[in-house]
Amino acid sequence: MAQFEVADIVRALHGVRDEWRAAQKRSREPGGREFPSRDALARIVEGLKGVLFPMRLGPPDLRVESEDYYVAHELDTALHGLLQQARLELNYAHRHAPLPAEQIDQRAHEAVKAFAASLPATRRLLDSDVLAAFHGDPAAGSVDEVLLCYPGVLSIIHHRLAHTLYGLGLPLLARIIAELAHAQTGIDLHPGASIGAGFFIDHGTGVVIGETALIGQRVRIYQAVTLGAKRFPTDSDGKLRKGLPRHPLVEDDVVIYAGATILGRVTIGAGAVVGGNVWITDDVPRGASVTQASLQNAPLPR
Repeated sequence: MAQFEVADIVRALHGVRDEWRAAQKRSREPGGREFPSRDALARIVEGLKGVLFPMRLGPPDLRVESEDYYVAHELDTALHGLLQQARLELNYAHRHAPLPAEQIDQRAHEAVKAFAASLPATRRLLDSDVLAAFHGDPAAGSVDEVLLCYPGVLSIIHHRLAHTLYGLGLPLLARIIAELAHAQTGIDLHPGASIGAGFFIDHGTGVVIGETALIGQRVRIYQAVTLGAKRFPTDSDGKLRKGLPRHPLVEDDVVIYAGATILGRVTIGAGAVVGGNVWITDDVPRGASVTQASLQNAPLPR
């Protein structure tokens, strides 16, 4: 039987962890987990998807007459789990200047209570997204097929939940929830991005939407579209400045076709159509149609 020097490796890994914690000024006091759990949040989100769509994303043996009982039980479980993760994030966020435990607990309770109250509105928004996908794709056989199968719908479910948490001061939980969908679909929606009702991502792989993007209602985009930043300003120490508006504004009823790249704080006007594989760093007028040919022959006004 093969023998491995496990004890030596354990000691070496312990030393590496100590170096990292010292460099990051992490606590070395004995205790439990310092920050939220990706696995725990994955379970919470699965429960919340069942709460939002019990007969389609809930358990396979659920019956209509038991729907409210299931929703109540699953929602209670999910919210208590979310509360624990919120406490961990808030403790982690204030690790260099710790807050009293009762203040952390109050903030966590308030955030999770507000999140719970938002769920009916989230369900209405998601209904508009599902209908947009069904009406926007001739290959869609039913709204149920869209909800069960479409990666764009999975990503927007995660985004709607994550965006609410982001706005409630829990950005780390929000980012983890967003990245769970990113890993499954290849669609990267930052939870800070604001996305209006009736949003549809068709196919989806390779879509990237940045933190400060603002997207209106009834917008449709296709695979490999990027709504990104054009430049990254730095402060006097050369560090990136955080939180500046640096991503596009996309107004209502815009269609953006596959492979388009739109960079910077530009505005894509209502009803505009952006063709495939174009590169845009200037505003697009309302109702305009932008293609590779139009950009080469008649550049848009600055």
